[in-house]
Amino acid sequence: MKEIKRILEDHYNLREFKLEGLEGFEDQTIKVITRSQTSILKKQHYSLETLAIIEAEHRVLIRLDAVETYAFPRAINTIKGQSYLVEDNYIFRLLTYVEGELLGAAEQTEEVLESFGTMLATMNQQLQSLQEPAVAARENHWDLRNLSLNLPLIEHIEDPGDRSLAAYYFMQFEENVLPIASGFRNSILHNDANDWNVTVDGDRVKGIFDFGDIAYSWLINEVAIGATYIMMNKTLPLESAVQFLRGYHEIIPLEEEELDALYYLVAARLCISLCHSAYGKKLKPDSDYITISEKPAWDLLKKWIKINPLKARNTFRTAFGYTSVYSIKSEDLIFRRNRILSKSLSLSYKTPIAMQGAAFQYMYGSQGETYLDAYNNIMLTGHCHPHVVRSGQQTMARLNTNTRYLYEFLYRYGERLLERFPDPLNKVFFVNSGSEASDLAIRMSRAYTARQGVMVLEHGYHGHTSLGIEISHYKYASSGGHGRRPDIVDTPMPKFFGSGFLDESVCGQHFAKVAADRLSAAGIELAAFIAEPVMGCGGQVPLAKSFLKSVYKLVREHGGLCISDEVQVGFGRLGEVFWGYELHDVVPDILILGKPMGNGHPIGAVITTEKIAESFEKGPEFFSSFGGNPVSCAIGLAVLEVIENERLQQQAKDVGNHLKTLLYGLQERFAEVADIRGYGMFLGVELAKADGTPLTLLAGKIKNELRQNNILVGTDGPYDNVIKIKPPLAFNKDDAKLLTDTLERIMRSIL
Repeated sequence: MKEIKRILEDHYNLREFKLEGLEGFEDQTIKVITRSQTSILKKQHYSLETLAIIEAEHRVLIRLDAVETYAFPRAINTIKGQSYLVEDNYIFRLLTYVEGELLGAAEQTEEVLESFGTMLATMNQQLQSLQEPAVAARENHWDLRNLSLNLPLIEHIEDPGDRSLAAYYFMQFEENVLPIASGFRNSILHNDANDWNVTVDGDRVKGIFDFGDIAYSWLINEVAIGATYIMMNKTLPLESAVQFLRGYHEIIPLEEEELDALYYLVAARLCISLCHSAYGKKLKPDSDYITISEKPAWDLLKKWIKINPLKARNTFRTAFGYTSVYSIKSEDLIFRRNRILSKSLSLSYKTPIAMQGAAFQYMYGSQGETYLDAYNNIMLTGHCHPHVVRSGQQTMARLNTNTRYLYEFLYRYGERLLERFPDPLNKVFFVNSGSEASDLAIRMSRAYTARQGVMVLEHGYHGHTSLGIEISHYKYASSGGHGRRPDIVDTPMPKFFGSGFLDESVCGQHFAKVAADRLSAAGIELAAFIAEPVMGCGGQVPLAKSFLKSVYKLVREHGGLCISDEVQVGFGRLGEVFWGYELHDVVPDILILGKPMGNGHPIGAVITTEKIAESFEKGPEFFSSFGGNPVSCAIGLAVLEVIENERLQQQAKDVGNHLKTLLYGLQERFAEVADIRGYGMFLGVELAKADGTPLTLLAGKIKNELRQNNILVGTDGPYDNVIKIKPPLAFNKDDAKLLTDTLERIMRSIL
């Protein structure tokens, strides 16, 4: 502080004063306290660009000095009449201090928030006609227009899930703001109207200070930044934002396009702040200033993702007399759907939902509602995961072709995928879906064994192709099915619950013996046995212990191949293991993959051994026009990377165990909860009476009541009495509690 003391004495003729250091991201800022006044000394590294900005800032403050209703800093000249001083390659400035209670520490009443908006608009109104070329030319990382400049800093965010959340909003900014930004108004902005730069006197905002981040940018950015900080720590952030916006709008009416972008601009400001906080913490790990807004910023961003962008858009629009903009209503879509689609395509829930967007574990309805998704297991890494989306976009912009050509993504993905399997399983065939993979797996097994017979489990489902339906008891044995073909043998689902056995391994051996008897009685030449390790359509049923090991041995003794259908349960969803077959201490001959493999992009695969692959080569050439294309491979690789980087398998295990514990609590309180089963985030809740009678109607009612409470689950099982819980793996412990609390409230109202 010796240098600062000398500057104040020699150039400002100050003698008795007290100095207090204030932290900042870059500049050195010091509070100077004398008996008569408090002022702020700023010390900045000298450069021509910095000097030009300081001179522009000085002119901004002179312009604002004409505003008598609010307090802004003013330059205190040196004894030589200079507004700044250059010495030893530094620029020094002394500014008046804006007195008052900081907004961040004050009670933020409705009057205060509206006053804050009024003050910002009054300031912007005064600056709108001001032209400052140095400010306009400045490459300012804190200018929301320049959000992309901050993207390299995102890597400093330590938690990979948080990093993906920020990356999602970088992506949404490009998709939703940049295309309409040409219509935005521009102005000189303060550009950092956070609640620690604003002072309050009672119920009125008094003034604002720290103009170091001034920018020439979109006018709406000033509003977005102010709104961001007053929404932090608020239970109802949108309502607080409207109170603030009301004050601004009375002075400078906000335009429709500006309001439409506000949701994404708020997220952009949060992301810039969080990226710089993450980076700043590494440079100054003990800095309270750098992290002062970090926790509330993360809290707000995690609240923000729960808000349907359409709801935010219409909240802002209707507050100021503009017309709401809604997507088309469900009833209109149903009418159009029935005109062009067959009714064989069903809809979920008694009241179908029109969706218009989604993010991670949330889905956004067309009327502004947000749904917690505990149902759509295909979106393994989460809806619209930015790394998956970017990978697909970038690859599609560069190359999309087929496997008759050589391209790197095919090998990168294939090699990375095969690393997840033991040595015998070293060949991959890429297709477009799990159904196609099932079809191909059966063809391969029949080609290898020169036999036709297939053994399946009752209530199993393996796809919608003709061959898939032939091997899916769930389909061929249904009321509209065509029955079992002669070369198919089905055996009972080895379900421990309700079996009457006290030991699960004994139960598994029993069902294995039944399978052996059924196979023997059928008298078919067996090519393959296919089963899910945890049966989805059967009601989220894990195969009883020891069953699969015994049946695999039986099948191989009969000369058949063992196929594990991992379409629903693979890729770490089960938590305990990456692939379902690993639960049973077996290694299949063929695996079929699909659903979560592409996080919603159509991709599937068959994994098998070199020997089986070689036998298939002797038949007609295998070719899939789209299987293994560069875009699909890039997306599949991105899914694997997200699973690994965000430790989603561990997330599935931890959250799944927590959710099961909460569900066990429900089971203690409700006799109708007969069984809770499954692994990780692939769980089933079976509803039945004490005598085992399925409570089908209750399950359906609960599913639809949850939907009315904006939580999505499904039902399945032979009697449709099992609630299916299989969410995207972004689903967390708070989500689990919300699900079970709502489930309990619904059950208490029904039972």
